Amino acid sequence: MGDEVKGVLMGIATEAGPADDTAGAVAPTILLVEATSEVERSLIGRWAEDSGLAPARVLPLHGPALTDPLAEAGDATVVTAARVAWLPRERNGVRRVRWADLVTLTDPRRPPAHRQARIARREPDRAPVVVAEPATVADLRERHGGDRASFGPFVAGQATLALERAERALVGDRYKVPKQIVEMIDADPGFRREITALAAKLDRPEAEVAQKARTDLEGLVASMSPMAVDLLAGALRPLHARAWDVQVDTAGLERLRDLNRRDALVFLPSHRSYADPLLLADVLAEHDFPRNHVLGGENLRFWPVGPVAKRAGVVFIRRSFGDDEVYKLAVREYFGFLLAKRFNLEWYMEGGRSRTGKLRPPKFGLLANVAEAVERDRVSDVHLVPVSITYDQLREVAAMAAEQAGAAKKGEGLAWLARYAKAQLSQIGTAQVRFAEPISLRAALAANPDRRLALQKAAFEVAVGINRVTPVMATALVTLALLGVRDRALTLGQVRRVVAPVRDYVLARDLPHSGDSLETDGGVRGVLAALAASNVVTTYGGGEEPVYAIERGQHLVAAFYRNSGIHHFVDRALAELVLLSTPEQRWDTAYALRDLLKFEFFFPDRDAFRARLTAELERLDPAWETAEGTAVLDRAPFLMAHRVLRSFVDAQLVVAERLAAREPRDPVVEKDFLDECTGVGQQMLLQGRLHGPESLSRELFASALRLAKNLDLVDPGRDELAGRREDLAARLREVVGRVITIDEIDAASRREVVGVAP
Repeated sequence: MGDEVKGVLMGIATEAGPADDTAGAVAPTILLVEATSEVERSLIGRWAEDSGLAPARVLPLHGPALTDPLAEAGDATVVTAARVAWLPRERNGVRRVRWADLVTLTDPRRPPAHRQARIARREPDRAPVVVAEPATVADLRERHGGDRASFGPFVAGQATLALERAERALVGDRYKVPKQIVEMIDADPGFRREITALAAKLDRPEAEVAQKARTDLEGLVASMSPMAVDLLAGALRPLHARAWDVQVDTAGLERLRDLNRRDALVFLPSHRSYADPLLLADVLAEHDFPRNHVLGGENLRFWPVGPVAKRAGVVFIRRSFGDDEVYKLAVREYFGFLLAKRFNLEWYMEGGRSRTGKLRPPKFGLLANVAEAVERDRVSDVHLVPVSITYDQLREVAAMAAEQAGAAKKGEGLAWLARYAKAQLSQIGTAQVRFAEPISLRAALAANPDRRLALQKAAFEVAVGINRVTPVMATALVTLALLGVRDRALTLGQVRRVVAPVRDYVLARDLPHSGDSLETDGGVRGVLAALAASNVVTTYGGGEEPVYAIERGQHLVAAFYRNSGIHHFVDRALAELVLLSTPEQRWDTAYALRDLLKFEFFFPDRDAFRARLTAELERLDPAWETAEGTAVLDRAPFLMAHRVLRSFVDAQLVVAERLAAREPRDPVVEKDFLDECTGVGQQMLLQGRLHGPESLSRELFASALRLAKNLDLVDPGRDELAGRREDLAARLREVVGRVITIDEIDAASRREVVGVAP
């Protein structure tokens, strides 16, 4: 440390140049010292002596003593600052505060004065002196541009920022934390003008609005501290560290680091697990990224996690702002402040965890607050970062499957956390963290004058980016195979033969995937064994060789894993259905299917959709425009429509038929209607009208109901509404019929694969 500091100080002496014409003379130096104890002052003094620094003046960093010396200093005078950066004890090459450190009831980064001497004597590596980057008085005066009285506080503020940068160079960017946020926002003239305008608009006293805004800010602001960051990470790391081998897109992360040097980032990950924010926080910390300010729901604000999480960067925010204009202002100003200081944000645009395994439609309301910071030029730009977090398996899928079947969601709390932590103690595969190309919000806003449409399109692009980099996991392909052979068990060899052409397709298209585990018998057997250990797959070993099938009652869980990768196969599935139309009807069929499924999958605009589907049709047969469709499908190495689309169109059919059976003047109460769909859907499954239990999902029924609302088929109406509802049901019966045809063609070709005689 001494040689490094001496080099810095030599730079101080030479950077400013000579103070006069005397050869070899150097500019005088003012050293600002931030010290709260005699030990710290002694350490800084010893450091200055060892480094050869002989400052003209030594002044306290804070207080009125700065005013006169700085005002009287010559332009060439160099100003720097120093303080002691107390560090936690190093363990296994890492310096973090641990819960065991709390036995002393102190923060290792802020030891009390009576312990400092002992630490400095016995563990000198824990008490390094950090030095601020120097600046000349002339440069500081130019940046200040104010009066004499305010020059001292200005210099103190600049020195404090420079010391924090120097300390981060020592401890890492992961501990970059904002300070005194509420005070700084509250003192901002722009914010005060907003308060005045809002008070007038609401016809309320300005003092009352100002007080409520401050209270709202205090509730929002994450008063981040390095100690809390370490403690929360240490406490929650077991929730994911043992469960998954985490694989990270490090190249994508380095691109983000370069971008973050200029602009703030908003991380927008997929949301499949409670572990998502914990895992991503650890990934960023391990790669020395500044900690994100993570927006979380009030449901996770329970003791003792809530108070620590708030000090570790979690921003507890209301799910709905309603008409609370003051709260909206507080959120907008807080976001603007953080982004202007290049502190990154993180939230989950789906509004909750995916219960089906695929991305939910994004909610983009919070983006409006970020857009305002860009529009008001508080920041040069903000980049939205699509993040894919994908797992081989999840402990919580069974509970989410039960919720899809109608069970009530269990509330979070300390007992819930203990149960969840216990379940996470054994490994269940890998987790993949990948970063898609960032999206410039300024460019997105400039491309569309309608702000709402611009944000909606940006949110859509985030979802598309997430899907683009989400890998096809081995569990997704295996469950895809097993769910596609209804009520039948497969041997290991049969599973491999079903999966092989799909895997070849993934490789030929250079789609992201989780590795080569399905190349060998051992790899496939390992995936099946892992699914069996989680009770997703059942194994029967009493015959000639083991056979595998989806465990009874676990179809929704298996569908979750399958659905994590099916977006890569949607174009293929649609192409197969299109080929069942006559050549002249094929594009009409394609666009009609796109409209039916637009609430389930993220389709590009009409031209891009046509280009993508054309490419898929050409993969099936270069002469697809005139070819006989059934013959093309007979020759295909694998078929996808029944595996990818059946559960979605089955759920849509249930909803459409229940609407068609309803008196058009009767209102639809969503909860009661979804209960009805669940009951009737079970009957249809028992009658063989639905393919499998994975269709009986409240989330799929709710999505189908959104489609019906979009078609104006839900609100009560006159008799003609009944006809339009029946038209939708008829269309869906036709689509389901086509999917069944694909299944039958696949079953015929699969007899040889699975060893069934024709």
